[in-house]
Amino acid sequence: MNAFLSYIREFIRTIHPGLTLFCFGFAALLVFLNYRYAIEPRVVNNIPNRLYRFLCFYLVYLTAFAIPYLVLFAVKGKVTEWKSLLLLVLVAPGIFALKVSFVGISQIIQDHSSGIWGRYAAIVANLPSKLLVVLLPLYIVWRAGRYGQPFFGLTVKQFEWSPYLLMLLIMIPLIAWAATQPDFLHTYPKLKQVRFIGDHTRNPWLYNLMFEIAYGIDFITIELFFRGFLVLAFLRFAGPEAILPMAVFYCSIHFGKPLAECISSFFGGLLLGLIVYQTRSIMGGLIVHLGIAWMMEIGGYLGHVLRSK
Repeated sequence: MNAFLSYIREFIRTIHPGLTLFCFGFAALLVFLNYRYAIEPRVVNNIPNRLYRFLCFYLVYLTAFAIPYLVLFAVKGKVTEWKSLLLLVLVAPGIFALKVSFVGISQIIQDHSSGIWGRYAAIVANLPSKLLVVLLPLYIVWRAGRYGQPFFGLTVKQFEWSPYLLMLLIMIPLIAWAATQPDFLHTYPKLKQVRFIGDHTRNPWLYNLMFEIAYGIDFITIELFFRGFLVLAFLRFAGPEAILPMAVFYCSIHFGKPLAECISSFFGGLLLGLIVYQTRSIMGGLIVHLGIAWMMEIGGYLGHVLRSK
């Protein structure tokens, strides 16, 4: 825990205070506008045309990501390799908008398989297929950019597990409290998407486990993109300040989640970004993210069980 506190102190000393204040205020403004007018859950998600839906997601993510970088340009003046940075700033929201909008493999399964098992396979295949959608452009960027570190922080070299396990222990009472809230229970557990399969198999636990593994794969995608790409690939241009636009972008992908989860995602993004910046590894963030995600699944399940009694 002392290491995390030192990370935070060093970060506060090195980043531009004006950019920090702007990003905090800008994230708050975006959260207010989304939850006041339901921009993502009621507008973007209900667009039937896939191209238009992609473009709307791109606009939301571009706004969240590019505007902090415009402020970064303003407060820092000359930025190293600014043309390359501008290109990546424009491309990054497109990669994630494609990930969110992509239904390719699931659609193929639905078109060629009917009934309960086809529906189940389409749901389980959805998130792993999105990892591939993100992985390909990230690999191209990594090769083209000639980055020296392992592929966007995928390394366990000199990695210590214990601090991250302690962080998960600290999260247990917070998740236990969240599991009593109606908006949390409306969203979790995600496992309820495949609850129907329990009536069609003698081993529902096996198919539930397969879903949870597929659900966990999505957090590999998230960590690779937000911490591996948006921090490590942008350090050469923006230094530690790259963490701030990443956190705003990361907050924006939670607009469809409960309000408390969306707000906490901004601060969680900052902390995970700090860890990656200091360690050059996404493994710590991956452990925390996966652990919290699966604990929220358990919390959601137990919350529903207790409410039903």
